[in-house]
Amino acid sequence: MTPDEVLRVGGRRLKLSNPDKVLYPAAGFTKRDVVGYYRAIAPVLLPHLKGRPLTMKRYPNGVDQEFFYQKEAPQHRPEWIRTVPVWSRSNKRDVNFLIVDTLSALVWIANLADLELHTSLSRAGSLARPTMLVFDLDPGPPATIVECCRVGVLLRDMFAPLGLECFPKTSGSKGLQVYVPLNTVVGYDSTKAFALATARRLEEAHPDLVVSNMRKELRTGKVLVDWSQNDDMKTTICVYSLRAREQPTVSTPLRWSEVERAMNADDPTQLVFQWDAVLKRVERHGDLFEPVRRLKQKLPR
Repeated sequence: MTPDEVLRVGGRRLKLSNPDKVLYPAAGFTKRDVVGYYRAIAPVLLPHLKGRPLTMKRYPNGVDQEFFYQKEAPQHRPEWIRTVPVWSRSNKRDVNFLIVDTLSALVWIANLADLELHTSLSRAGSLARPTMLVFDLDPGPPATIVECCRVGVLLRDMFAPLGLECFPKTSGSKGLQVYVPLNTVVGYDSTKAFALATARRLEEAHPDLVVSNMRKELRTGKVLVDWSQNDDMKTTICVYSLRAREQPTVSTPLRWSEVERAMNADDPTQLVFQWDAVLKRVERHGDLFEPVRRLKQKLPR
């Protein structure tokens, strides 16, 4: 077993345990590599994590082994890592979620093999108020992200007359996600109802492409427009998070021109980005998802 290493991060000494453990066997990508990626991407990632309750998805023995979701903050966490109590209707008690808004906290959870970062649509100070609307576009085989791109463009063109801008990103897995920043006072009842109405309208207009019902037998060759993510009890994969796939792919923000290019080329490989490509994209373009944090828009009635 590789000896532990000590990292100096944000003025703190952090232990990196078993740094050479391979977490992505097909890529030879180690825990040290995971921590290195998250340290490098932190300047654009941390603003999207800031203040949001985090659900960890941990792979202690790698992406080809068992994983578990962890909502409750570990008891052995350092005292300087923030938490926020969130009432759990199912558990009938508060669950103390981590708030990861510093580089030190990010490195600490990466050391726990928290490969995927799943965040709330709300911030800790206003848990009943989502700051965004999200549509998770999930392809049912043999459909791919190309079909998701078609649906994403339909969503964009549907929202434009309403004066709403929206922003696409890859899920880092199979699909595409479209975010509508709000950053104004609104509740989940409103965002969920709007998302459901949008999904049903798309399904009515494009029944051969879109499905709004979760039943798997209805999804073959179509794109599920998952409106149900707009819920105070659900989380979505955070932009710039790694995904636990065979290769270390990343949930990557896109320009609409890239979505259209992949759609027109019928080429899903154009929208697969691994960690190193994402770092280069950020160097070139900055944070393409920055407007999702700042842009203020009101949800139409």
